[in-house]
Amino acid sequence: MERKTLVYDKAIVAYAKDRPEVIAMSADLSGGCEVRGFLDNYPDRFYSLGIAEQNMHSFAGGMAMEGFVPFIHTFAVFIYRRSLDMVHMSIAHPNSKVRLVGSVPGITSPAGATHQAIDDIGVMRTVPNMTIIECGDATDVESFFEMSDSIDGPIYVRVLRGELPVLFNTPMQLNKSRQLSDGDDIVILSSGVCTEEAIRAVDSLKKAGVSVHHRHVTCLKPFEDVELMNAIKKSKNGVITMENHNVLGGLGSIVADKMAEEGIGKKLYKIGINDEYMHGGSKLYLMKRYGLDAISLIKKVEVALNKTLNITEDMLAAFHFELENEETRSLGV
Repeated sequence: MERKTLVYDKAIVAYAKDRPEVIAMSADLSGGCEVRGFLDNYPDRFYSLGIAEQNMHSFAGGMAMEGFVPFIHTFAVFIYRRSLDMVHMSIAHPNSKVRLVGSVPGITSPAGATHQAIDDIGVMRTVPNMTIIECGDATDVESFFEMSDSIDGPIYVRVLRGELPVLFNTPMQLNKSRQLSDGDDIVILSSGVCTEEAIRAVDSLKKAGVSVHHRHVTCLKPFEDVELMNAIKKSKNGVITMENHNVLGGLGSIVADKMAEEGIGKKLYKIGINDEYMHGGSKLYLMKRYGLDAISLIKKVEVALNKTLNITEDMLAAFHFELENEETRSLGV
């Protein structure tokens, strides 16, 4: 049976075509992390390291010292939990050009607490030299590769797998969020899979007369986004962060740190995983169960504005299930 080409698989194959220094590694998850296409096209540049992430990280660090650019693949939870010492000593301390690609982060993993990375951003933020990126749609996944060329040190990227919605027509940029809506009643900052839910909510909020400034955040470290911080300064009712991560240590904490540094006296509301382990289930079920969906955002806006908006679930915009398709945009990556 012919295998269906998936977004990440297709993008890394195209990126590596004229870059012989690019190699791919897998911790026995070439299918789960969508690198079988790389294996098919460049078998001499593919390494299966088995279920041994610590070894894979050290191996990648050594290959980087020899001039290669390793992309190491496993589920996000296995990138950093048991192998954090190797992340530090083999990759980050020598500032090696290694790309740590974490699949199915947080609620995108159906397998329960053992396979759900819920604190990875918070942990990896504390690693010196580490850049942190989170993808939110097919365009983010595709454009990550070209953007990564400008970073000489290590990158941790949260990627999405499977057929993905197309939310953006412009590529991601380092240290710069995308503005999706302008307004000054409330600022909404969303990342990863939460952005699609936020887009659904913002459409209904606008119809209810709420002026919303909405931004999609892809770069979590470094975090020096002047336009984003200026929007918070102008907001009448503060800022809401929405993320597929523990409310401790992720986007909400990053924004809080920056607001404190700049002396911005606005109210901050966090939507995320409320410092708890999750059980297994589908992405949509888990988003609803743990309050990371559009209607949860509506309710948080009501709290911030101290008013009832009377928006129900059946009034929300439809999902953006416009799957990856070359005809939908001309991104050129």
